[in-house]
Amino acid sequence: MPRTERVELTALCLVHNEDAYLLQNRVKEDWKGYTLPGGHIEIGESIVDAIVREIKEETGLTILNPKLCGVKQFPIEDGRYIVFLFSADEYEGELISSEEGGMYWIKKEELSNVNLVSDFNILLQVILDDNLNEFQYIIEGDLWKIVLK
Repeated sequence: MPRTERVELTALCLVHNEDAYLLQNRVKEDWKGYTLPGGHIEIGESIVDAIVREIKEETGLTILNPKLCGVKQFPIEDGRYIVFLFSADEYEGELISSEEGGMYWIKKEELSNVNLVSDFNILLQVILDDNLNEFQYIIEGDLWKIVLK
């Protein structure tokens, strides 16, 4: 049995201050709604450099000292899609939006008032809970199951 597989690498970051999260109102149909900014890791790029670059491209902000908080993964054809989950509360620069979607500071108590992507609350749980490290989708028959570890 082979020990290697096709892997797609991406990263997301929860940029936050004391009372709000920076969310992107994502326009792409495949994961539409308010979510964390981020994107693909380029070939040969460090994972930390990738999340700093992606946040700069999508928000205009330069995050400082991003903290790796967990991993999300799900199966794709002949492999898996891995999302490194970061958190950052230090940043500099001026907020902008991008072609990926508008960027908005959403107060924590107002999260239920916006159209969040379907697994946003689980992403947030893994990022914020020091006892969790992994969010994995597993296919069982025709159903997708979520496993947290």
